[in-house]
Order: sequence, then C-alpha cells, then structure tokens
Amino acid sequence: MADTTEPETAPVAPATTDAASETVPSDSKPTSTGAASTAVTSTDDAPPDPKAALAARMARFKSLQAAKESGRKATEREVRDAEDRSERLAKLSKLADAHTKASYKLLKTDDPDFERKRNWDYTVEESESWDKRVAKKARAKDNNAFADYRGEANKVYKRQLGQMNKVDLAAYAEEKATKLQRQVQAGLLQLVETDAGEIYTVDTLGRINTPVQEEYAHDHRPSKEAVDRLVGDIEKGEKARLEARRKRGIKDEQDTGDVTYINQKNKQFNDKLGRFYNRYTTEIRENFERGTAI
Repeated sequence: MADTTEPETAPVAPATTDAASETVPSDSKPTSTGAASTAVTSTDDAPPDPKAALAARMARFKSLQAAKESGRKATEREVRDAEDRSERLAKLSKLADAHTKASYKLLKTDDPDFERKRNWDYTVEESESWDKRVAKKARAKDNNAFADYRGEANKVYKRQLGQMNKVDLAAYAEEKATKLQRQVQAGLLQLVETDAGEIYTVDTLGRINTPVQEEYAHDHRPSKEAVDRLVGDIEKGEKARLEARRKRGIKDEQDTGDVTYINQKNKQFNDKLGRFYNRYTTEIRENFERGTAI
C-alpha cells in the first residue's frame, strides 16, 4: 500500500532583502550616536566666558548693595520718625493753641460784643456749669498756699482722683454679677422673685444685690493694664518728688558720701570751701580716716 502522506517541508529561510534591510539601520545607528556624543562632549568641554560670569557676579553684588542701602535708609527714617514724633506732636499742639488764642483775640478786638454773641450758642445749663467750673478753679487757685499737712494731702488726693481714668462700669457690673452668683450657689445669699418677675438677692441683713463681705483668699490677680497703670502712677510720683528736690537744690545722686552739713546753706558753704582747699586737705583727711595722722 503506497504512503500518501506528504513529506515535511524544511523551514524557509528569511529573504535576503529583509536581512539586508534590517542590517543597514543597525549599521547606520552607531554612526549617528557617535556623532551626537561627540557634539555633547564638545559642548561640555567648551570653557565658560569669564567676562559674562564676572558681569553676572557684579550685577548680583550691586543689587545686594542697593538692597542693603535701601534697608538702612528705611531703618534710619523709621527711627528718626519715632524719636521726633512726640516732639512734632507737641509743636503742632502748641501751634494749634497759639492759632486759637490769636483768632480769639482778633475776633474780640474787631467786635466789642463778641463775648455776648458767642454766649448765644450755649444753653442755660451749660452756662451755669461753666460758671461753677470757673468758680471752682478760682477757689483752688486761692487755696494753693500751704496751710497744713491735712489740707495738702486732701488737695493731692483730689488731684489724683481727677487724673484717674474713668471706671469701666460694664466690667464692674459683670464682676459683681459673677460674685453674687457664686455667693448664691454657696448659700450666702438668697434669691427672691417678685410678682413682676424681677429677681434679686437678699443677705441676712436685708440688703439687696449686695455681695457678702468675704475673707480675702489671696487669689485675686489684677489685670496687666491695672498693674501698668499703678506702676506709671508710682513712677510719676517719684519723678515729681525728685523734681521738687532738684528745685530746692537737693541732689540725691551726690549725697552718697558723709554728711558734713546741718542744712542746705551750710552744705553750699562746705562745697565752696572744698573747691578751693580740698587739694590741700585731702591727705590730712585720709590720714585721719586711716588713723595714721601725727
């Protein structure tokens, strides 16, 4: 029986043209890569321009110098403005007062009835309040002489009261309400409600909305503003005291040595003697202090 199966065919080799076409790009590719790497190498190896680098550095240096100079001028201007601000404000206030007084004098000179016409703008209550104020200032001026220490202390006390800041009523009411609420919770006060719906507190003595006096618990901390205000008042009083002593000829800074005088006149006389004879008596006084005087 004859074998009808077809013999296996051998694999066909790729065409020569395809191999040639694939081989040609592979042969040409290293050539192009080598050219590019040669170009990059030539670019990196090129030396930088020293003039361009120096110019860039000089421009940067000049910009830093300009920024430093502008900052210095701005700082000096701010410092100068801060130092001269108070002086300028004082001068402006003085000029404004002078302008107001000059205008008043001119108007009063031009119109004899200026005062009467100006009073037309005020009410009766304002006029009476002004008259009371003027009378009070006149009494204070007449009572300026020293009478006794009690009257002097009373004048100082009233002046300090006038210089105090206004009381913050809102903060005071809030603090009082907090204290009343705390005492009600502690059982020290009793809440009472009226028929109209009003609620108030009553203590054992029958006082209404009055906190009970408690023992001081050392837990109260004043605010920073209150502390600063107290320090300012103390420093102001100390400056006034030193100024008064300076006007009387007393200098605390120089009274650090031995007291060799009995009053200010004697101190002035001793100072005058010291200016002329201290150079001759210095050694004698030092010997007396050391105990080696002969």
